[in-house]
Amino acid sequence: MIEWFSRNMPAVTTELQYTDPFQLLIAVILSAQCTDKRVNLITPALFEAFPVPEALAAATPETVYTYIRSISYPNSKARHLVGTARMLLSEFGGRVPSDVDELQKLPGVGRKTANVIASVVYEKPAMAVDTHVFRVSNRIGLTTDSKTPLATERELVRHIPEALLARAHHWLILHGRYVCLARNPKCAACGLQPWCNHYTENATAGSA
Repeated sequence: MIEWFSRNMPAVTTELQYTDPFQLLIAVILSAQCTDKRVNLITPALFEAFPVPEALAAATPETVYTYIRSISYPNSKARHLVGTARMLLSEFGGRVPSDVDELQKLPGVGRKTANVIASVVYEKPAMAVDTHVFRVSNRIGLTTDSKTPLATERELVRHIPEALLARAHHWLILHGRYVCLARNPKCAACGLQPWCNHYTENATAGSA
């Protein structure tokens, strides 16, 4: 599977649009339970209004809400964005930290978001597990009945070469987003058929 992904998806990265670590951090916080497409629609105006942590830290959640109200959970995310900007200034000198544990101190930043920042911005061997990575890994057989995102992360980190971890995160997200869909996976068009547990099980059941 790794060989197939390496050959067919050699250059992959996040679909979130950003120009610096601060913008990516904001975009990833906004992307929780929301599509990247929707986030990309609202971030240009948000980044224009609040281009640096200082500007966002000086804002109120109510003001930020007006820019992000079309996404999921806008009230809590508005509070998280302002709180994150203020903590960046008070605890990290206005810089987005590179350490996963430090990142998780920021409001609205869980392990997945922290791993995204660590891998995308700082090119660390981190595996961020979102719903796509969790589903696809279990379905195709990269993980074995893992029950939680953390269990999935640990199993993937154990079996995928460290140099490929950051890239593998994007492989699995994009595969889940466009091919291995949650409800109607496009198995007929999937290049992973020869190794996929889900495809093999369905093919066996169909011939029984």
